[in-house]
Amino acid sequence: MTNPKAQIFLDTNRTIAPISSLLFGGFVEHMGRCVYEGIYDPKSPLADANGLRLDVLQALRDQAYTVIRYPGGNFLSGYNWLDGVGPKGERPSRRNLAWQSIETNQFGTNEFVDFCREINAAPMLGVNMGTGTIQSASDLVEYCNVDSGTYWSDLRASHGYRQPHNVRYWCVGNEMDGPWQIGHLDAVAYGNKALEAAKMMKWQDPTIKTVLCGSSGDKMPTYPDWDRIALEIAWEHVDYHSMHYYAGNRDNDTASFLANAVEFENFVNTLEGTLRYVKARRRSNHDVFLSWDEWQVWYKGDPLQGNWTEAPHLAEEIYNLEDALVVAQWLNVFLRKSHVLKIACVAQIVNVISWLHTRPDGLLKQPSFYVFQLVSNLARGEALDLLVKAPLVATRAYGDVPALDVSASFDAATRQGAIFLVNRSLKEAVTAEFIWQDGKTVAINQAWQLTGDDPKASNSWEAPNRLVTQPIPTPKVSDGRSTLTLPPLSFTVLQTSVQI
Repeated sequence: MTNPKAQIFLDTNRTIAPISSLLFGGFVEHMGRCVYEGIYDPKSPLADANGLRLDVLQALRDQAYTVIRYPGGNFLSGYNWLDGVGPKGERPSRRNLAWQSIETNQFGTNEFVDFCREINAAPMLGVNMGTGTIQSASDLVEYCNVDSGTYWSDLRASHGYRQPHNVRYWCVGNEMDGPWQIGHLDAVAYGNKALEAAKMMKWQDPTIKTVLCGSSGDKMPTYPDWDRIALEIAWEHVDYHSMHYYAGNRDNDTASFLANAVEFENFVNTLEGTLRYVKARRRSNHDVFLSWDEWQVWYKGDPLQGNWTEAPHLAEEIYNLEDALVVAQWLNVFLRKSHVLKIACVAQIVNVISWLHTRPDGLLKQPSFYVFQLVSNLARGEALDLLVKAPLVATRAYGDVPALDVSASFDAATRQGAIFLVNRSLKEAVTAEFIWQDGKTVAINQAWQLTGDDPKASNSWEAPNRLVTQPIPTPKVSDGRSTLTLPPLSFTVLQTSVQI
């Protein structure tokens, strides 16, 4: 019995858009053990002089994160940034109402900026639009970005940071459409507050880029009206519009779960249409792009309330093979939608709904870690507009969908490319033929694969390398064609080069 066949047509001249480096970002929130016992653990023998976990830093560098969003999340809407600056002995401990935990404030804005520098990522700070005011938002920009000679810039200098942080990306609140949010607002009230905050923030520093709160997900009853209304009000003073989405296999329907890319693309398409509508309605020359600044698989039901303790274990999901394959498709969607999607931040980067888990003596990497690592390190230049002809697989939620989910990149400056392929079939291998149509001489230099026969398989402290990416034999290219059989439940990456 022969495998079903697929064809993938590539042309390095047929592109979608430049791939924004900021698509490979992460998210840090004061929730559970993301900050304390995750990033920051001064009591650990694995920490550096500043209390940062060295093993975590290295793993984050390996993932090549480019931007990190902070400090929330739901936490942001009740956070006073002044609690987290200045001498640590004078910082107050407070109740974290979002997650019913105790926040010691030993890690704050300056420590976060130092952390970002350690992993070579741009900081993306959020301002509190719940209990916070437009004045406090403006003050934080002045504290971070003004050189010297003013109250807030001089306060930063007195805290040991004479040079400004020059934070470029700013989230104007978090999930303000959600009734669970501290200080929840309707779209009109939020749009007006965000407009006035963004105005003040940009008056402090005209070079910053602001991110407007979008819908917390496509299942919100106010979606997409919330997005339209808030954008119509604040359009000229914001640069990005936020998207949040969490995927899950609550019905244990793996075939449908592995087709979630259908929903991801629909979400982008709807908000892209909203951006176009608002721009036209306002007769504007200004462009706003999308920032998918919370995305992750999250559904396994770990506790979300900390019983008023410090660094409680919250939402520490264990991720399996099927979760990793959904992550791979999510990243494929990012590339296919790179014309409008310019920022993305996976939630979160350690311990909390994360691919990295810490304990005092080490670090566990879950399968999705390896997926993200490959894409973030290889996707460069422009996304290619592919033609994919693949057999169909049946799903309960989405009907028949292609067995293969594919994206590709090509960097004209280095003549390096990459192809990212998911075979979402549960049982059938697919023999894929790659056909380069631009007449150039192509070589496949390296190939890797993550696969297994059990979609529920995962890594553990006892078996940490059960699911990792492995090098596979490199397919040969002849006359612009190559063939590779993709096993079921697999993620495959091909690194290519084009000769002059």
